[in-house]
Amino acid sequence: MRKVVYFTSVIPAIGSLVVINRVEPYVLGIPFVLFWAILWVCLTSLFLIITNKLDPANREGKDS
Repeated sequence: MRKVVYFTSVIPAIGSLVVINRVEPYVLGIPFVLFWAILWVCLTSLFLIITNKLDPANREGKDS
């Protein structure tokens, strides 16, 4: 499972080097590089929320 997490964390870096190294494409009126950065900030937040919900240590009703 750790290898999957490590691999998915490398995807934005690989994509930024190969795919988005351009000025021209615009998405939602902003340059693609800026869109890419905003997208990954949002996706990272989403991934952290999902991980928090799925983590057994964070279940309600846990005796402390």
